[in-house]
Amino acid sequence: MNPQEVFCPNDACVSRGIVGAGNIGIKSQKERRYFCKHCRHSFAATKGTPLFDLKKSQALFLVVVTLLAHGCPPQAIVVAFGLSEHTVFAWQKKAGEHCEQVHQALVEQPRDLGHVQADEVRVKFAKKCVVWMAMAMQVSTRLWLGGVLSEHRDQGLIDQLAQKVRACAAFGALLLATDGLVSYIKAWKRAFRTRVCTGKRGRPALLAWPEVVIGQVIKRHRARRLVEVEARLVQGTSQQREALSLPDQKLHTSYIERLNATFRARLCGLVRRGRALYYQQDTLSAGMYLVGTFYNFCSFHKSLRQERADGRRKWHERTPAMAAGITDHCWSTQEVLTYKIAPAPYVAPKRRGRKPKQACSTLLVAS
Repeated sequence: MNPQEVFCPNDACVSRGIVGAGNIGIKSQKERRYFCKHCRHSFAATKGTPLFDLKKSQALFLVVVTLLAHGCPPQAIVVAFGLSEHTVFAWQKKAGEHCEQVHQALVEQPRDLGHVQADEVRVKFAKKCVVWMAMAMQVSTRLWLGGVLSEHRDQGLIDQLAQKVRACAAFGALLLATDGLVSYIKAWKRAFRTRVCTGKRGRPALLAWPEVVIGQVIKRHRARRLVEVEARLVQGTSQQREALSLPDQKLHTSYIERLNATFRARLCGLVRRGRALYYQQDTLSAGMYLVGTFYNFCSFHKSLRQERADGRRKWHERTPAMAAGITDHCWSTQEVLTYKIAPAPYVAPKRRGRKPKQACSTLLVAS
């Protein structure tokens, strides 16, 4: 237990979220509890993680979450470990919500994306309902950039996905490749704009990013068979597109389609012809972020490996997060689930009403 690596999670504490301030002490080594010297509150070492307040052992929780993140059916976990189905789905939701916070803290940061591909997945729900799951990825590092859910495949869904990509992108050259859905064109143009403050009254003008290339891959079918594929540049030039993609490579969306296959393999409700159905969007959202975070941080990607120069081993395996420079090693399940997100710094509330008499008398004496 190292108090120098822990922060106070109390929202009312003036030193909340600050690491290394000297305000954290060890209260109990056996129970693994800390205490804050400022607010005098004690808290467990697992506070702020899915491991907090578990009724079962932490080892069992880690094993179950690992199996869920790699596509094991929940019914098999129920039979193998003697757990109830409600417990398994509650653990999946608890871990998924934590993974969403980890994704927002580490992945949704401005970086040079280069080439981005986006696509949607149709998800079957109970009572003959359908939910659309839109996702995006960075091609060069295979990094999953996030996903959004909606009951309709409309402009609102694509706008939310575009804002997710915008939160991960730094200003610069960018290639955006999607399928033939028209909503993407408007969403990309809306998202990648910057405010220009001129000092005049009114809303500031929005200036579009000059080096954004938008491309669409339009597939035409006849009798349920693919007969034609058209690659169309909506914005930008072919020279800009060639500079942002691999040499001698046409415009396509095969990388995001391969990522969709990974999600279909790890989430049983995404299988095209299966009996597994979802009932709530929260369950699907938790599963999506659980699978996406483990894909980014805990899974080696074969196409990202590099040849080693030392000669000991032939290949240096890398995860998408390692390729993107977010981390330098492959994370374990425990590292993902014990990663703590520091809250925002404490801001003292503004005092309303008249100033106290003591403050008024001090001002009079000073004058």
